Amino acid sequence: MADYFYKSNEPAAVAIVRSFYVQKDAFNALLEALGVHFGGKVAPMRDLTSHFAGGVKLAGGSELDVHWCRADEHGYRLLRSAAKLAKGLSKEDRAAIRAEHEHLVALWAEHCPGRLSTHEYWKRLGVNTGNLLMCGGVKFELDGTAYFHLGFQISEAEHMAKVAAGKPTSGWIDGAVEILASEYEAAREAKNAQTAKP
Repeated sequence: MADYFYKSNEPAAVAIVRSFYVQKDAFNALLEALGVHFGGKVAPMRDLTSHFAGGVKLAGGSELDVHWCRADEHGYRLLRSAAKLAKGLSKEDRAAIRAEHEHLVALWAEHCPGRLSTHEYWKRLGVNTGNLLMCGGVKFELDGTAYFHLGFQISEAEHMAKVAAGKPTSGWIDGAVEILASEYEAAREAKNAQTAKP
């Protein structure tokens, strides 16, 4: 798979990329708040199209299995859809455990942030999300310039010609110009250094 690098100083494109990262910061803050409610760090997860809340890293052992799935290899547990009741419990104990579980499920539903769609922002940029699923893409903003690393090529002229012909297009980001990988990497390193500052 080839790699293609672009940048854009177009205010609208830069604003879309900035907006995504503002929303991502807000999402991460909500994950932290969710963790406070459950007494452990919540795993930030992502798939091909979005960011979402994963399991919770809880202190404890098998006693947690009533309400939580077994911990994964990183120590995070997912809340069960229903309590796991041991055999031989009294009717009262079973009712108490179910009530506690309903409370946990309600607390999760109240405080868990909704998924943050990455594809929504790519669509706003004009990029074909089908191409993203097959080939991937990364975006970030640094000092008023948006940078893009795509696994497919975009071209304004090709995009306009295909639109005019009614054919599928990879899309085109306003103001995008192709750049060398070295320029992209320098910007990425500068961005990483900027975000690493306390």
